[in-house]
Amino acid sequence: MNQFDVAVIGGGMAGLVAAIDLAQAGKSVVLLEKAGQFGGRAVSAKKNGAIFDLGGHALIRGGATEEIFQDLGIKMEGGSPTPGGSILWNKKITSFLKFIFTQNLSWSAKVELIKFFSKFGKIDADSVPAISLRNWIEQELRDPMVRHIIYALFRVASFVQAPDHQLAGPIIHQLARSLKKNNIVFIQDGWQTLVDQLYEKAVYAGVSMMTGKNVTEIEHDEAVRKIKFADGQEMDITHVISTTPPSVTSRILGDTGSKSVLRWKEQARAIKAANLTLSLKKIPVPNNIQVIGVDQPIYFLNQSKFTRLSEDGTSVVQIIKYNGTGRTDPKADERFLEQMMDLIQPGWQKEVVARQYLPKIVVAYDYMHLDREDRFPGPAVPEIAGLYVAGEWATHGEMLSDAATASGRRAARCVLKDMETGRKNEQKRILI
Repeated sequence: MNQFDVAVIGGGMAGLVAAIDLAQAGKSVVLLEKAGQFGGRAVSAKKNGAIFDLGGHALIRGGATEEIFQDLGIKMEGGSPTPGGSILWNKKITSFLKFIFTQNLSWSAKVELIKFFSKFGKIDADSVPAISLRNWIEQELRDPMVRHIIYALFRVASFVQAPDHQLAGPIIHQLARSLKKNNIVFIQDGWQTLVDQLYEKAVYAGVSMMTGKNVTEIEHDEAVRKIKFADGQEMDITHVISTTPPSVTSRILGDTGSKSVLRWKEQARAIKAANLTLSLKKIPVPNNIQVIGVDQPIYFLNQSKFTRLSEDGTSVVQIIKYNGTGRTDPKADERFLEQMMDLIQPGWQKEVVARQYLPKIVVAYDYMHLDREDRFPGPAVPEIAGLYVAGEWATHGEMLSDAATASGRRAARCVLKDMETGRKNEQKRILI
């Protein structure tokens, strides 16, 4: 195996960004991916001419992903849904405005909701204390129906269904960005276009790209020494960025290898969702473009209304059930999503060209919650010199794709800083 300055384990968004940053800084980098292709959960698949992402993917402007992609020259072409949409409540679908200004809300509730939205964008999310989302909402809002609506909006913005554990501050910031006009972008031709651009940038920067490389062990004492692979190969290395989930990083270190990584693993709360994506010849109810479940944890979107996701003009729609951290029944979830589709798009089953059901897609391997002892895990692993972590779970306040890309850049910069410090220390030692 060639000698490298840094090995990056995991070829998703975090790994690709970290590898590119390191290579552009002049370091020799190898990117190791267990699967047969790069991209992780950002890859797309084609089915009967339709392009399906792995679950619901949206890019929110004004965050780390947009900043980093602009810096790297990654194009983010796509469309944005129009504000508003519809609400699903008590098995009925009503436009958002009609729902608010009819008998669904009392007069006092209408006033409270309008006041909430008028001041929401001015909230300093960083000054919000470390309390749960539920505690924050119940302090801010009195009317139960208004609370239901706001819970639903937070759920859609974060994909997280855990108000009793979720920290309020980060999701307030996330929703505030989401509510700005044209700030949500659904990528034209799927997120694979972003992965392909990142791949090209990595190759151009000089990153050695390896697929099918399953890391089974990071050999270490007080510092990283070697990587071992399932195929029996080994690689001598002094700097490693692991973008795998904390459970995987802990396993390849040996669960006693790092107290910090073991703690991150034990305290992690993986967020999952059930996602049904469909390619339809015709949309039975064209006006139902975006539907937010208020009394049901679902979100429906006809993405093809504002971005291209098929080669032949069929419409690509998706419906998501937010499952939080609890156990679910995949078959029951599929039936539930089909029933919700019957309400939103009656007659949809006769129009299906292709379908993709993902019963337990991982949204994030961890998020900012009250039980997380280390508010900002990583990027350095304190007990093992030369080891760093990244991935959406290693968030320092960001969410979803922003957490992945930001953590990748954080880890790369930490490596470069540590290398520079080591170089200076070595020069001092030689002079002495």
